[in-house]
Amino acid sequence: MKKKLMALLLCVAMTAALVGCGAKEEAATSGEATTEATTEAATEETAEETATSDVKASVFWYEESDVYLSSVRTALNAELEAAGIAYDNQFAANDQAKQIDQIKTAIAGGSNLLIVNIVTSGAPDTAQDIIDVAGDIPVIFFNRAIGTDGSDNAVLDENATACFIGTDAPEAGHMQGKMVGEYVVANFDTVDKNGDGVITYAMMKGQEGNVEAEFRTQYGVEDANAVLTEAGKAELKYFDEANTDCYQVDQDGAWSAKAGKEYMDTNFVTYNEAAGNMIELVICNNDGMAEGVIASLQDKGYNKDGAHVVPVFGVDATANAVALIDEGAMTGTVKQDAEGMAAAICQTAQAVAGGAATTDALAGLSDDRFSVASDCASKLFVAYAPYTK
Repeated sequence: MKKKLMALLLCVAMTAALVGCGAKEEAATSGEATTEATTEAATEETAEETATSDVKASVFWYEESDVYLSSVRTALNAELEAAGIAYDNQFAANDQAKQIDQIKTAIAGGSNLLIVNIVTSGAPDTAQDIIDVAGDIPVIFFNRAIGTDGSDNAVLDENATACFIGTDAPEAGHMQGKMVGEYVVANFDTVDKNGDGVITYAMMKGQEGNVEAEFRTQYGVEDANAVLTEAGKAELKYFDEANTDCYQVDQDGAWSAKAGKEYMDTNFVTYNEAAGNMIELVICNNDGMAEGVIASLQDKGYNKDGAHVVPVFGVDATANAVALIDEGAMTGTVKQDAEGMAAAICQTAQAVAGGAATTDALAGLSDDRFSVASDCASKLFVAYAPYTK
């Protein structure tokens, strides 16, 4: 009996040992697989970090004081820092020759990614000059269009290292014009301060020859008139019949609040309520000029504290403009997404740093705010959106 019991106990012990050994082997195999997967993931992550850390980006701005671009710069600085990309900012003071010299100096200093807010907007030849200077170094143009009516497509298509991230320039003008027209139709009697059945307007143009400024100046009025005539109202009338251009341009090309205020101050001397010919509506190519116009209006007692509001429209949706709209001093603007543009630039920079072609980098941006142009795979648009109270 004792022998049988001892044999049974020995058998149980051997079985347990075999089970334990099998479990150890399975655990060891599982552990090896987990370690391999972890190592592979870590290797990929390290490769990405290495690619990013090897980037030395130089960001070139057409000038430093542009209000909207200050918002882009703040957002882009944050994006690049979070991505671990070394960068520096350089300002051309609205001088294209100076910007090209800055680019040459940056390359000589080891920059291997160029992010360029070109000075001369709508100039494909200038963009090509920059690409030629860059050689094999990737160039991300942004914000200021490098061509009109598709003239930039050939430059981008023929240079695999270059791309453009910005906005569909006519879209802002169309959106603003529709906004202006709908507002005037809905508030016609209030806007028509002298009651003559015609709305007189002023147009503040940011810069001659700038693609965005040209389209905003054109469609901001044309599309507003289309809405007005459809509603049976008279078209807008420019306040100064002697000015056949029908706009006032910032001669410094800075789209500044200073220029907006100075023009409106001068306009008031002749065109005012007492004379019965006061400007009844102001359309501005950007929020900076709109701020200056509003400052001038408020100096004269308008657009504040429940006083008569002369409708003022802009483009950008800067923080200051949003505050003015919320308090009722400004009527509307078109949001140009500074954070969205910064995110698109940085994500493209990361992809290019990892070896992606610029077309693949743009195609890989999965965000509802972004869309690749239908006529050029190297051009990405960040969507506009209307903003009113």
